[in-house]
Amino acid sequence: MTLPILVDAHCHLDFPDFDDERSAVIDRARAAGVTRMVTICTKLPNAPRVAAIADAYDGVFWAAGVHPMSVGEHAPVTVEELVTLAQHPKFVGIGETGLDYHYTAETKAAQQDSLRLHIEACRQTKLPLIIHARDADDDMAHILREEYDAGKYTCMMHCFSSTRALAEAALDMDFYLSMSGIAAFPKSKELRDIFKDAPLDRILTETDSPYLAPPPFRGRRNEPAYTAHTAQVGADTFELSLDDFAKATSANFDRLFWKAA
Repeated sequence: MTLPILVDAHCHLDFPDFDDERSAVIDRARAAGVTRMVTICTKLPNAPRVAAIADAYDGVFWAAGVHPMSVGEHAPVTVEELVTLAQHPKFVGIGETGLDYHYTAETKAAQQDSLRLHIEACRQTKLPLIIHARDADDDMAHILREEYDAGKYTCMMHCFSSTRALAEAALDMDFYLSMSGIAAFPKSKELRDIFKDAPLDRILTETDSPYLAPPPFRGRRNEPAYTAHTAQVGADTFELSLDDFAKATSANFDRLFWKAA
């Protein structure tokens, strides 16, 4: 039996959760049909470590940015730093960046400034923006649109679990919504409906591992192999075969993350 070809568009293979068996985790992903993974650096001092992981494994790419919850921990990021990192041959995206008012609302102004710098790096490199959004939908929609009107860029709404209004705002700019294990949770029907109403050519799949394992692995460490379970939920949501959904989302990934195509 030939496995569907899947992509994990967002994971964190550098996290300590994987230190004891990183190679085995990547092997299991490949065995499950996950041929490509994007591992995300969320703090720029960790960039050499994340780049080394991408260099060590075929099909593993990387992106880097300052996570909104980490804004203020180090000197503010510069556009030049991000553009320099983007010269690495397996560097495919800018982020994750964004706004998180749930845990770190006290730094919202600094988060907004950081987000705008990341967007400018996207413009200069032509690489996609990778967005984290939590409890900040109005400001997120406003900044993304204001910056888009000032100069177009591409974007993935990572681990999308926000409102229909933010989904529609993103889709109006031809951005992509990424489906994580959250969409597979039994109580996530409203979220699945948001995905179902989106164009299929704007859907991606991810794990955000080691977080957010989908059923039947809830409560366990997530890993890229579990992309297959979220993809099955996506296929069911769009009333497609798993193979057709996998082909569509892989083509979407190729279009957005062109350096990994």
